[in-house]
Amino acid sequence: MNKKADRAEVLIIGAGVSGAIAAKHLAEAGVRVVCLEQGRKVEPEEFYGDKPEWELMSQKRWHPNPNVRDQPTDYPIDVSESDVNPLMYSAVGGSSVIYAAHWQRFMPSDFRVRTLDGVADDWPFKYEDLEPFYDLVDIEMGVSGLAGDPAYPPMSPPPLPPHPIGAIGRRAAKGMNDLGWHWWPAPQAIPSRPYRNLSQCARRGTCMQGCPEQAKASTDLTHWPDALKSGATLITGARVRQITMDAQGKANGAIYLDREGAEQFQAAETVILCANGIGTPRLLQLSATAAYPDGLANSSGLVGRNLMMHPFAAVVGYFDDPMESWVGPAGQAIHSMQFYETDEKRGFVRGAKWNAMPTGGPLGMRSVYGGKPLEESWGATLHQSTKKRFGRSFEWGIIAEDLPSLDNRVVLDDTLIDSDGISAPKVIYKNSENTERLLAFHLERAKEAMMASGATDMSTTELMRDCGWHLMGTCRMGNDPKNSVTNQWGQCHDVPNLYIFDGSLFVTSSGFNPTATIAAIALRCVAHMIENRSSVVVAS
Repeated sequence: MNKKADRAEVLIIGAGVSGAIAAKHLAEAGVRVVCLEQGRKVEPEEFYGDKPEWELMSQKRWHPNPNVRDQPTDYPIDVSESDVNPLMYSAVGGSSVIYAAHWQRFMPSDFRVRTLDGVADDWPFKYEDLEPFYDLVDIEMGVSGLAGDPAYPPMSPPPLPPHPIGAIGRRAAKGMNDLGWHWWPAPQAIPSRPYRNLSQCARRGTCMQGCPEQAKASTDLTHWPDALKSGATLITGARVRQITMDAQGKANGAIYLDREGAEQFQAAETVILCANGIGTPRLLQLSATAAYPDGLANSSGLVGRNLMMHPFAAVVGYFDDPMESWVGPAGQAIHSMQFYETDEKRGFVRGAKWNAMPTGGPLGMRSVYGGKPLEESWGATLHQSTKKRFGRSFEWGIIAEDLPSLDNRVVLDDTLIDSDGISAPKVIYKNSENTERLLAFHLERAKEAMMASGATDMSTTELMRDCGWHLMGTCRMGNDPKNSVTNQWGQCHDVPNLYIFDGSLFVTSSGFNPTATIAAIALRCVAHMIENRSSVVVAS
């Protein structure tokens, strides 16, 4: 094996949101950082959002499902026993390259689910412990939003003003006002005016296929330039197959395959995993040793367990008047937390966040998701439907809180392999009875909201198969090594110089898009690592 770079003080595996934040702050603190990323740097001209064929390209090259996209940088995932398809993207910037950039903080209640509702577990820290790091990542990411949302405790205002809510936001808000229900202009990691390395949003609504204007806060733009300027080393096209251990039971580096198929070794004193809620447990299981036959750092048996992916349901309303419902940002104009907290009279615990979304261009319209038969979505009927509905609809999307379950998990597949011959992950995931009841309740309330907004027709998606953007919980943090994989700082209980900073750490999922919380936790963990640098355990 060849040694690709000098021994790193810290080796980071994964160049997405958590990996980029760790790399930037460690490098700026003078730490020798090397990051291995299996994807590559994607250039703005590769995005099709400003080209006529962008919707066609979104069906394959820029599809969020790696099994559909099937690019050389992807790995396949066995979903034969899953209700939901996991979605992700391998690149510098990770899935932030194609996310919708919802930038939601968790609620204080999300960290105290066991105390408040008697289910799942409490986190090892509180909202107040994370709040200053939420404030900092808001600034680093260039968040646009409006302070004062009554659903949240008082907080620092975002650095940029909110985007216009547009015609769809006004129509959605009218219905909510008539019902007396909560709504607020939605916060987004998309600049409403030029900000640092980012352009002002062009409002194309193509955020989820990459932003050709560089007007979305993906960490290839917000963090990696600073990390590299401060001396971090970024190695792309590096598919890690094993974290290696020394004789003292400490991590001492990683073996990876480069794009020529050559096996390389990167030595390190400390290793941080930032490979997402599927990639991280997969790699820990691939790195099994005699001491950890079920996977590295897995004495608790929880590596890969408690996978949460946020089941997503939707109601699309159709209207008689035009609303320019292709105008971006793509993710949300307003949000609502009217039914977020537990109300035991509903017959389930926890809740969901709603987001009023544009419905996009002709291929992006949600009609097909609503269960329309093929003959109504093809040929002359398609043209008639498009003329009637294009630009005249919006969607209430429902992000349901997903309670942890030991049965929902990531394992190594017995037969499926990636393009380098490495065992691929298998996802086993089923919705719980609580989730089914929660979704049914929220769908009925969303229909009421659409009726109040004046919809003339509606289509409903009870569960969107391609909705697994949010990969959480598979290496949960906690104070007790018997029922957690890491402590509150992401440090593995079993391997003291092995850390995890990504969404795998989550104890519960909330009902919110998790990227802001992933970023804040990564920043909190790396700040603790830097502060305690002299006492950090290193490989011998």
